[in-house]
Formats: sequence, C-alpha cells, structure tokens
Amino acid sequence: MCRIGAIKSRKYLHPSKALKLMRSQQKGHDNSGFAMVMQDLGGVFENYKDLPILSLACTDEGMRIADNILHEAGFVRIMQWAPETHPREWLKIEPMPNYIFLVLQYPKSYKYASKEEKEELLVDIRLKIRKALEVNDEGFVYSFWPDVLTLKEIGDPTDIGEYFGLWEENDELRAKIITAQCRQNTNYDIVRYAAHPFFLQGYTALANGENTFYEKNRDFQKKLYKGYIGFESDSQCFLYTLHYVHKILKWPLMYYKHVITPLPFEEIELREDREVLKKIRASLAHLEINGPNTIIGVLPDGTVFTCCDSKKLRPVVVGYTDDTAIITSEVTGINEILPDRDWEQDIYPNEREMVVINNDLEVQRWQQ
Repeated sequence: MCRIGAIKSRKYLHPSKALKLMRSQQKGHDNSGFAMVMQDLGGVFENYKDLPILSLACTDEGMRIADNILHEAGFVRIMQWAPETHPREWLKIEPMPNYIFLVLQYPKSYKYASKEEKEELLVDIRLKIRKALEVNDEGFVYSFWPDVLTLKEIGDPTDIGEYFGLWEENDELRAKIITAQCRQNTNYDIVRYAAHPFFLQGYTALANGENTFYEKNRDFQKKLYKGYIGFESDSQCFLYTLHYVHKILKWPLMYYKHVITPLPFEEIELREDREVLKKIRASLAHLEINGPNTIIGVLPDGTVFTCCDSKKLRPVVVGYTDDTAIITSEVTGINEILPDRDWEQDIYPNEREMVVINNDLEVQRWQQ
C-alpha cells in the first residue's frame, strides 16, 4: 500500500510537516522510501522565483556530466545548495554520493524568448541530462523548473529524515506546497524515478493504488509528447494525462476527471454537455484508467486537487483551517498537523467528484 499527502499553506512550511504527516500513517506503507516535491519555495530559494532549479542526486562524475551539459547550453550557475547530511551506520537508507540543487540563469540567447520556449528548453535539457546519466548509472535528475525542488530516496522514511536533517525545522528549506509519499515502487524493481510524486513542467501527481490500464495508457502517451518517458511506475500515467489534458489541450481541469474515469454512456446521454463528453470518450479512450486508486495533483498555478477511481477503492480525506489545507490518505495525518481544525468540515471525496483547493485556500467540490 501507498500513503500520499499534500500540504498547501499561506505561509512557508518546513518539510518536517510532510514527514510528520506520513509518519502518522506508517501502518499503511512499507517504509521503503520517501519522496517529496516542494513548490512555491521560501528559505534560501525565496529570492529566485523566476529562475529554474535543477534537482539532482548523483555521483561526482554525474555532477561533471550535468555541469558540462548546462555549460554547453549556456546556463549560468547563480546559486548552489546542498542539504547537510548526517550519515549513521544504523540508518536504513541507500544514499547517493551527492544531492545538488542548482539555481541557474537562462542562456543569453533566451533573453527575449517566450515563456513557452523557455519551458521547452528546460524539458530538453532535463531529458538530455537524464539520458547522459543513465549510461553508467551516474545519477538522477528529478526536476528542472522554477520554484520547484524534488528529493527522492530509498530507505526508511524516518531514517531518510534523519540523514538529511529534515526532522529539525530551520529557515533554509521552506515551501507553501509540499507533496509527499512514503513508499518506493516495490511492485517492480526499485528505481528512484518510480517514486511518487512525479513532476513535469509545473505539474505534480502522486497516487495510492494501481492502474490496470497502464499498458494502454503508456503506449498511447509515448506518441503524445517528448516528456512522456520512463514509465517506471503505472502511476506516472496519471501525471502525463494531467499534463496532456490541461497543458497541451488546454482544457479546464474538470475534464481531467472525465478523461480518466468517464461516465457511463447512459448517464452521458442525460447531460446537456453530452456531445462534449462523447467526443472525449471517443478521442481519449486510451487515457481512461482502471483499478483502485486515489490521485493528488498540483497545477503550475498552485491549485491542488484530488480525485478517486470510479468505485472509490482507495481512501482520501481533506482537512483545512484558515491558513492550511491538507489532502492525504488517512485522517490521522491531518490530526497530526491540524489538530485544532473543525473536524466536522473534513471532506471524504466520493468517486464522482474532484476536491480543488485554490490559492485563496478555498475548498471547492466539483461534481462529475
């Protein structure tokens, strides 16, 4: 089983909040790993909102490879930050030699480039670094995007927190949006890229469950966009569909739910938007998902949402206060972080809705 969580706040939070959120749900996962994506960053990254950050775990040679690719592309290093690690013999963790987070200036040739051109450049460079690192297993590049930091590690989540000093709050590492999961991809060979959350061009997705339409999704998605690669986990398909529907097709978020869990035809016929929904079913049938799952997603503008499979076979709950909202697998996690909230306002999403949290921390329920 997986346990997933997302925290969105008006104020900058330390990642210890995500660790505590996951720790309280420990009986629901297998302690094989911890991964998180931090967005809308504070701390040492707060003054670099518009500059891309490369999140990298690698060997010394891997660092040299990445540096060469960035230099050849014309990127200039503005700031480098690495977490202080605390090795202990008893820690259950399989660390990489280096964890590097680089803030970079765009190449001079992109001074007048459009937002879209810069976004495609970041994808191209990330893919190039990833391919180069894979030749001799020299490392992993998880994200290359402004205002985003990604960390993934194999081992016991408590020990991972100890190794990186994440249990003790400080002012270096902060964010207003943190998504996290405590489990590696133990259904298959453990690969760091397979650990949730998954990230692409400002979009984040993580899931608890299985996608039995994985092969159908994968074979279709491979043809849609250069960034749809890897497929080390069946849940990566959830991210790629989100990106395709919202970023490539530019459809409103509400249609993501209609793509992955479409309504039965007999129900579609009763709706005013039936022609639209029938066209979605006809054109994107290969993006439908199946099996028990709950999905949490984050959009580039900071919107956070959750939705479930068509039978609601995996748990999820939403709790919130005036300044913080949490989506996670078990209510014990929210109790740990927001004990003083109004518990009667907690939401347990059903199989036909999306719960959406906007940047005003307004919690909306969208019925399919």
